[in-house]
Parts: sequence; C-alpha cells; structure tokens
Amino acid sequence: MSTEIKAPVFPESVAEGTVATWHKQPGEACARDELIVDIETDKVVLEVVALADGVIEEILKNEGDTVESGEVIGRFKAGAAGESKGSDSKDAAESKDKAESKDQSADVSPSSDTILSPAARKLAVENNVEPSTLKGTGKDGRISKEDVQSHIDNAKSSTDSSAAKPAAAPVAEISAGERIEKRVPMTRLRASIAKRLVNAQQSAAMLTTFNEVNMGPIMELRKQYKESFEKRHGIKLGFMSFFTKAATEALKRFPAVNASIDGNDMVYHGYQDIGVAVSTERGLVVPVIRDADALSLADIEKKIVEYGTKAKTGKLGIDEMTGGTFTITNGGTFGSLLSTPILNPPQTAILGMHKIQPRPMAVNGQVVIQPMMYLALSYDHRMIDGKEAVQFLVAIKDMLEDPARILLDV
Repeated sequence: MSTEIKAPVFPESVAEGTVATWHKQPGEACARDELIVDIETDKVVLEVVALADGVIEEILKNEGDTVESGEVIGRFKAGAAGESKGSDSKDAAESKDKAESKDQSADVSPSSDTILSPAARKLAVENNVEPSTLKGTGKDGRISKEDVQSHIDNAKSSTDSSAAKPAAAPVAEISAGERIEKRVPMTRLRASIAKRLVNAQQSAAMLTTFNEVNMGPIMELRKQYKESFEKRHGIKLGFMSFFTKAATEALKRFPAVNASIDGNDMVYHGYQDIGVAVSTERGLVVPVIRDADALSLADIEKKIVEYGTKAKTGKLGIDEMTGGTFTITNGGTFGSLLSTPILNPPQTAILGMHKIQPRPMAVNGQVVIQPMMYLALSYDHRMIDGKEAVQFLVAIKDMLEDPARILLDV
C-alpha cells in the first residue's frame, strides 16, 4: 500500500525546514523505524523514519528544498521489503541497482558492491573521491557521508606529512599565487543564529559589566571531593554546576535579571530555567536546564553531559532549547580570557565565563598567585539598572569564592 512521507509537524516557533539528506532513494528497501530523511530547521535536525517495512516509491522534495510543517516530501510503499521473491517492488529495486551499476558506477564499490548514500555521493563528487577507494561503515557496507569525510581528512593528513617525500603518483598542483575560494550556503541553524544575534544588538540597550573571581576555593573543593562525588553519583564534578547553582541563587535575589521583555510588558519569572550554551559543528545551541534551583550539583552535571551528547549528535529536541530565563556561556573552554557575550532574546541577561588564569593578586598586603577568572554579565539596560547588574555579579562572585554560601543562601 502506498503512503505519503511527510515532514514532521514543526512547533509554532519554527516556520519551515530544509531537506538535509535523503538516506534512501526510490526503489531502495528500508526496515521499520529505519531513518529515511533528515529535515533541518533553524533549531534542530529532525529525523523521519519508516513506519513499516517497505521501499521508497518517489521523492517529491530533493535535498536543499524548503518544506513546510507536515508537507508531503515523498511516497512510500509499505510491505514491499517483506514480499516474496518476484514482487514488483523488489524487481524495481533490483532494476534500479542494475541501472546504477551500469550508469552510475561511481556509486558502487567494485570490490564490495557497497552503495553511497546521497550525501556521501555528493561529497565524493565535490572532492573528486573515487568510491572504490572508500570503505563503508554503514548497514550492509553502505558508505556514509562520514566515511567520505574521513577519507578526505586522512588524505589531507597524508599529503601534509609526506610533502617532503617524492609523490608516488602525479598530483595536480596549484599555480603559484592562485587564491582559492569556496562558497558554501549558510545552514538554517547558522542563519538563525546570525539573525538572532543581530536582532539582539539592534533591539536591546545592551551593556556589559565585568568582575573577577578567585577560583581557588572551588578548585580545592573539587580536588577534595572529586573521587567520592564521581563514585557516588557516577558523574564528574565540573565548574558549570557551581556556576549554575550560584546563578540561580543570585537570580532569586535580583528578579529583574531573570525577567524578559514582551512588547511593553516586563515578565518576571518565578522559576529559574538556565540555558547552557553548547558549541557544535553546526553552530551554537542553548539547551535549557529546567527548574535549576531544585536540582543538586550532580543532577545539573548529568543534565549538562546529556545535553552536550545530544547536541553533538543532533538529537536535541526543540522543547529542550526553548523557554530559558537566563543563559550561561563558557568561552574559557576555548581559551577566551575576556569577552562580551550577546543576549539570548527574549532574556535580559547572560553570564560569560572565561579561562582560569594564574595572576598575581594583593591579599592582606601580600602579592599572591591565584587562579582567577574574569566574569562578564551582559544585560538589557531597559530592564536592569547598572546597580542591579553589578550587585548580581558580585553575589555570584561571593558565592563562588565561599561555596558554603550556596548551601546556606547567605
């Protein structure tokens, strides 16, 4: 029976998406729950899977085409994969395979009869990669986009390491002075990030205040309890959980920092949903830790690890990235010593963490080397006065330099 393949139903905050990758082509058999196509939105990549065993009959929306919520993007024939020998669908698939072996020999590895996925085929053509040199790691030896990219990266590494050695085969040389350019369209996520950042700067009266915190007490606490914490909770104790807890306590004292602006209304939130910025190959995403004030340090660390893993594999759900009241971003993981983070609308403030740097500090009239971190709080001056912003940042500094304050709420 022929059924329609539809794009997922997008949330209200997502207007449309783009067909990223067709993992199956017309005539190809697929099993129930097997991935058919990826739809990229400006927030996440959504997967469409087969609802039953069968074959792809027709593709109506090609890779790169724009699709709307619930739009028909192809047709699927259920039951074909399980039909007996001689079925029409099976014959169609076999005919297609034969045609591909003759007319598109580049799609099939002569040595193992493996087939390239559409995305892998496109990448191979763009980089002049011979399919017969690839080894597939996918199902039934299928060559994925990652296999092709890995081959390209290894080839580059080999070329770099053997630059001084005689080439075994003729290599195309770039003329002296030739300047190479590559034009690549923005992904929906990157375009969305660009739009939001520009909008934040244009629509908010953004200002940044700075302070610095002595990370010695937190580092000593981690060192003292690191092993027992990991043994008891099955997770490592990091810095982010301390910052999250300190931020939630400070947000309770300064509600304006935890608020948002909706038109001419100021919306005060009676809860603390903390967004944690995570960098991925596709761009920056901000999953939200709900009700962070009610979570323990271990719970927060587990959530951060869970979201980090999902972000890197593109498995974050849209509901996991919406509705935050405050955001924390850590540029220190990349070596940033100081920066001015940009607001994450409609939130009115964002905290920036940075690299821990040993610096000479004056302590009781003596110069002492201490592990210091610069903190930056960017805020919307329409909602938050300078006094509140400074006091909020000082409150975080005090709690981090004396962690007992977090537990005692003082």
